[in-house]
Amino acid sequence: MAQNGYKKKPLDVVVVGGGLVGSLEALYLAKRGHRVRLYEYREDIRKMPSMRGRSINLALSVRGRKALKGVGLEEQMIRDHGIPMVGRYIHRVDGSTYVIPYDARTNQCIYSVGRNYLNSLLLKESEKYENVEKYFNHKLISANLQKGSLTFQKTKDNDIVEVNADLIIGADGAYSAVRKAMMKEPLFDYSQKYIEHGYMELCIPPGEDGESQMPSQYLHIWPRGNFMMIALPNQDKTWTVTLFMPFVKFNEIDSEEKLLSFFGKNFADAIPLIGKKKLIEDYFSGSALPLVSVKCRPYNIKDKALLIGDAGHAVVPFYGQGMNAGFEDCTILDELFQKHNDNIKNILTEFSNERWKDVFAVSDLAMYNYVEMRDLVTRPSYLFRKTIDDFLFWLIPNLWVPLYNSVSFTNMPYSQCVKNRQFQDKIFKTFIAFVGLLTFSGVLFLSI
Repeated sequence: MAQNGYKKKPLDVVVVGGGLVGSLEALYLAKRGHRVRLYEYREDIRKMPSMRGRSINLALSVRGRKALKGVGLEEQMIRDHGIPMVGRYIHRVDGSTYVIPYDARTNQCIYSVGRNYLNSLLLKESEKYENVEKYFNHKLISANLQKGSLTFQKTKDNDIVEVNADLIIGADGAYSAVRKAMMKEPLFDYSQKYIEHGYMELCIPPGEDGESQMPSQYLHIWPRGNFMMIALPNQDKTWTVTLFMPFVKFNEIDSEEKLLSFFGKNFADAIPLIGKKKLIEDYFSGSALPLVSVKCRPYNIKDKALLIGDAGHAVVPFYGQGMNAGFEDCTILDELFQKHNDNIKNILTEFSNERWKDVFAVSDLAMYNYVEMRDLVTRPSYLFRKTIDDFLFWLIPNLWVPLYNSVSFTNMPYSQCVKNRQFQDKIFKTFIAFVGLLTFSGVLFLSI
């Protein structure tokens, strides 16, 4: 068991939520020598088939990679399961395509990774630590966070389990039961926003030769103004296809004929890839699911409880930063444990006072990026601005880092990424105005 030279009395920590962020945080705490009990409402994901309706693959970028590196899993994840994506592959309505690289200067990429595989890898790694205990099929039904006490109900036999801990960490997702308990505390601010767009997952199978039907080194996007479809590659040569559009439009498509007509008009090139029969089966076997954004603060109750990941800051998926931001929580917490020598009060207070600025920023960025992906990427003004950004990044890389690059390929605080973009926007607008003035002056001079 790895102890990292820990000499103090270990903390007794309960992590609620055995998903990606909860499993990762358990590893970080275990490495520091603390006793960790991981409670999960669902069955062990390693025993479950993939669940339709919840994205089975995610975009792993630098922040997430740093977090995995901290527990010794980055290389294995990238080598064995990550599929590199170097840019956006745009599908026009007429079937023509073009590529927008993520990083034309250094060709950095993000990775398509399987949710189940990554979660299983984290849980498997925790088996190397004797100080990690895992309890699946346990539903949190009540909590007294001030006292550090929790009550769980076993979902298989309804037995009640009472638990006490030095520290409770809520990593139980966007509909967090720990956060629900925290909302009863005074001075806790909370807001949630459902967007009017939902999502539905479809699938592109491998071709007849067993290979991928599209270039797999890209995130494929079919932008259509008010809605869009995207596709991410999987290890088995399939593609996870996600259709995002207003619920009103989903509701209008209530027959096979309307579905095929809609796809024929908007995604004609995708029909032979998916197959008419499979498209119909997948579409009508499920329903559109909602997308919620959550903001709250503070994230802690004194030195007894803390929210991380989606439990504290659920974001819509359009920047591919939900998992990465949650993983970054774990990295930051580990750094604070080191900084404050495991003083929980100081750790939780600093995390809560500082982290909200960045996760609020990435939440707003994710909302903006949906507009960019479904609409702006088709506009000449967007492509012109990206060309300028890429050129300046090539010319002065230490001074001009495009927004997407700073978010996905650096560990720069999200709020600083936004400030940099705002500064760049001012410079860009000033430059355009100056060029416009020169052009007008030139035309005026020639007309004299």
